[in-house]
Amino acid sequence: MGRYLTADNVKQAHIEKLGDNLGSLFNELENEVASLCMKWEEYVELFGKTPSRIGLLNQSAPVFFKIVQDSLWEDILLHLARLTDSPKSAGKDNLTLRFLPNLVDVKIRGTITNQITDAEEKTNFCRDWRNRHIAHRDLKLVIDKHAEPLKPASRAKVKDALDSFTKILNTISEYYMKSTIAFDSIIGSGGAEELLYVLDDGIKVDVERRKRIEAGKYLPEDLVDRNL
Repeated sequence: MGRYLTADNVKQAHIEKLGDNLGSLFNELENEVASLCMKWEEYVELFGKTPSRIGLLNQSAPVFFKIVQDSLWEDILLHLARLTDSPKSAGKDNLTLRFLPNLVDVKIRGTITNQITDAEEKTNFCRDWRNRHIAHRDLKLVIDKHAEPLKPASRAKVKDALDSFTKILNTISEYYMKSTIAFDSIIGSGGAEELLYVLDDGIKVDVERRKRIEAGKYLPEDLVDRNL
């Protein structure tokens, strides 16, 4: 049986392999990217797999799930933008991938620099959405139909941006630790897929209950006022 590692164990292992400064930064960036990948996978499970899943959400609670979809989408774009922001703003350091080139070994510095440039380019659309739609609401964009539209955003663009992030971290991981990180194998139980099955079961039960009530063959529990 493999040994369970706590968050502190993992951080210490990173520091031992990469040194204090790079190890600490790498550990936090890995956590951030892992969290971002998890959010993205949950978003895709709900809204990006099949039309039948969208139908299930709309049948269950359309207003609520529209809010969830929009909020999660905007949060993911913000997260992508943050991790490729400038290393400093308002005189304070930011947790960003752009800190890495100055800390990594010179042998991979050029590769990491190029990969970060690629990641910045792939997240440009996120910054546009953040600056003119999410963090601020551009007045001209709202009221002027001739205003420059937001940069196109899509699930494919988000996936490309995420892949550029994991590529950077895995280049470092492979160089220093001779291993890579499976960012696409993070989600365990208790996620969106389980919710979908609960919703599907609930809708089927509700349909049968309504049929019994309409036919006058209801069960006592069909008329119970549930205090949820």
